Amino acid sequence: MEENNVENTQDNASEVIPEAAPENALDLAHVKYVLETALLVTQEPMTLNELKKLFDQKLDNDTLRNVLDDLRGDWDGRGVELVTVASGWRFRARPETQKFLDRLSPEKPPKYSRAVLETLAIIAYKQPVTRGDIEDIRGVTVSPGILKALEARGWIDVIGHREVPGRPEIFATTKSFLDDLSLRSLEELPPLSELGSLVEQSPNTEINLDAAFAPLESVSMGEGLMDSDEDDSGLETVAAEVEGSGDADESTDGAVIEVEDSPAPTQLH
Repeated sequence: MEENNVENTQDNASEVIPEAAPENALDLAHVKYVLETALLVTQEPMTLNELKKLFDQKLDNDTLRNVLDDLRGDWDGRGVELVTVASGWRFRARPETQKFLDRLSPEKPPKYSRAVLETLAIIAYKQPVTRGDIEDIRGVTVSPGILKALEARGWIDVIGHREVPGRPEIFATTKSFLDDLSLRSLEELPPLSELGSLVEQSPNTEINLDAAFAPLESVSMGEGLMDSDEDDSGLETVAAEVEGSGDADESTDGAVIEVEDSPAPTQLH
């Protein structure tokens, strides 16, 4: 009898009893499951703070980034990828699949006029700038319609006024501009001469240029949409002018900066 009791005691001692998981412990597999679902159905990029709201438990940024990186790896080799852009995280179709998706919408994508691309390029690469700065670099008068069209698209915004006579508006690009080009920051902008092709390849580059066609005395040649056979080499000229324009137009002395965040559309919806 004693021998049986000893044997039972030894057997019980050899059993490994798993510890009960704390009630508030994070199940990272479940976290990834929820993140994937939210990012697939959302219509705009999600920031880390927004993603944290999905969970009752506290989730630190490092853990969240690790789970997102793991989720990104799960989608390697598939037609959709998880990327980070200026406004947060989102899923998008891989660039190499875009030519197939374009067949679902056979309409020819718009090509933007030399004036539109040059104006956008100057703002993107020399911001913050005023209309006068843009005109100094381009060497021609800039149509207010072009600026209003880019504002309506959500690619540029007025962030303040320069404290000089007339208090001209100061323009800069927005997070929406970076999001639509799948960039995280201005440091990721391509060489200036390649901006035109990047803009036209982006699936989110529809822009309302009605304002550009308004009969204004200050409208310069070539504004609005351009025909496919029109010379689009203007960015190369602007690139040289921007690089050689010095630092005079980069000054923000006396400027009132009022930067506002703007949401951007997702590329999967």
